[in-house]
Amino acid sequence: MSWEPEIQELRRREAMAEAMGGPDKVERQHFYGKLTIRERIDTIVDKGSFNEIGKAAGVAEYDEHGNLIHLTPSNFVFGVAEIDERPVIISGDDFTVRGGSADASIKAKRNASENMAVELQLPHVRLIDGMGGGGSVKTIETAGRTYVPEMQGWETVVNHLTVAPSVSLALGSVAGIGAARVATSHYSVIVENTAQMMIAGPALVQQAGLGDVSKEDLGHARIHTTNGAIDDLAHSEDEAFDMARRFLSYLPTNVNQLPPHVDHGDDPEFRDDWLISAVPRGTRTAYEMRPIIDSIVDEGSYFEIGRNWGRSIITGLARLDGFPVALFAEDPQIYGGGWTADSARKLTRLIDLASVFHLPLVHLEDCPGFLIGKTSEEEATIRHGSTALAALGQAPVPFACVIIRKAFGVAGAANKKGGTQNFRVAWPSADWGSLPIEGGIEVAYKADLAAAEDPEALLAEITERLNNVRSPQRAAEYFEIEDIIDPRDTRPKLCAWARLVQHCITPGPVAFGYRP
Repeated sequence: MSWEPEIQELRRREAMAEAMGGPDKVERQHFYGKLTIRERIDTIVDKGSFNEIGKAAGVAEYDEHGNLIHLTPSNFVFGVAEIDERPVIISGDDFTVRGGSADASIKAKRNASENMAVELQLPHVRLIDGMGGGGSVKTIETAGRTYVPEMQGWETVVNHLTVAPSVSLALGSVAGIGAARVATSHYSVIVENTAQMMIAGPALVQQAGLGDVSKEDLGHARIHTTNGAIDDLAHSEDEAFDMARRFLSYLPTNVNQLPPHVDHGDDPEFRDDWLISAVPRGTRTAYEMRPIIDSIVDEGSYFEIGRNWGRSIITGLARLDGFPVALFAEDPQIYGGGWTADSARKLTRLIDLASVFHLPLVHLEDCPGFLIGKTSEEEATIRHGSTALAALGQAPVPFACVIIRKAFGVAGAANKKGGTQNFRVAWPSADWGSLPIEGGIEVAYKADLAAAEDPEALLAEITERLNNVRSPQRAAEYFEIEDIIDPRDTRPKLCAWARLVQHCITPGPVAFGYRP
């Protein structure tokens, strides 16, 4: 006897699962400019690589004879797939079935996806749309009781951060546990206009007496990509998928491997003549840092992370002669490059990412120090800045710093890792000290200036005298800086360094966990 009837029944159940919430709900998803979960998975992974797990799980209806009438599928879809021919766990909420809440979901599927990502040591890409598995008020009636809140399986989500890359994409209205799942990742993206993220929705906010607000008021992309809750904004789902794929391309599959070397044929000896005049002679004149980054790293390889928040520090991933690195630089056009509380938080995330996944760190420095003033004190800038400096000191990866212009104060000390001898050079435009000369003369020489017949003339004389000794060449005489280099030599020297340090990078877990 054949088992063909049972296989046909299986195919019928799978067809019901593929129908998701039904034609009306699918049409509604499209009406709001969103793909369905199955369309999303087909778009982001390599064609034909998705192997779904638990497809037939759901809520079944039977007739009086025990025959299946209808299967409402679980609103959580997951499986194993490939992205750029590398294996990943891919999972996502099906908003067409009960808006992604727990009423129609089987928690075991979500927990299984998280456990599988940890046990197989694979990257996990989460496509989040809805409650992310959280419950609703209707759950109370369905269960016949209320329940004590718990984060079942959350330790697995957190543990995964120290095992393999984690990417979360907010693709719809994300709240509650769904929002926490977006934030608890190495990299997160939200789609502008069609997605929002919030702790609780408008109805709960209004019920709490906190005003009549919309989902956009609470969780528009511009809110959470400027406060750091989400790393980056995408203008479409396709762009979000491209950003996720590109982020993963710089990282190893897990911590027991080294980042992949990708040779696109860029000349490591390329010298960009423009760099010799990239920095203006006036120390107070701003300039653009991003073109400098682009001219130094492999062509088109700089992938910026968190552009819209913590904006005085630029952070991202890049390649030098095909080797992935984590790179950060101050932006002299934002607060002169001064470290703020937010920029320090952003920097800590990048350093921790580099530490966990064995990415050498590169700092292109133009740092006037911590941003000063009342607001900086109220935002605990020194606390967050100290955390970033501690993360840098703890980072078990090679570190290189090119001092492009300023290196002042405590934050300016991020040109070297304490207790290590890493690669460090300076451009001839470099200027350093405990504080800038321009800001300290009138304090240091206050008594002399007060007693002078012509304070302005004396100030000019003191300034000229100090400027004569502020040249980085003077510091090089005392080995305060290892080398002064021609700016045009920056790429060749950093590429040589990137090749050199590969032999001393050891794969494996780090001694501390990732801080989401």
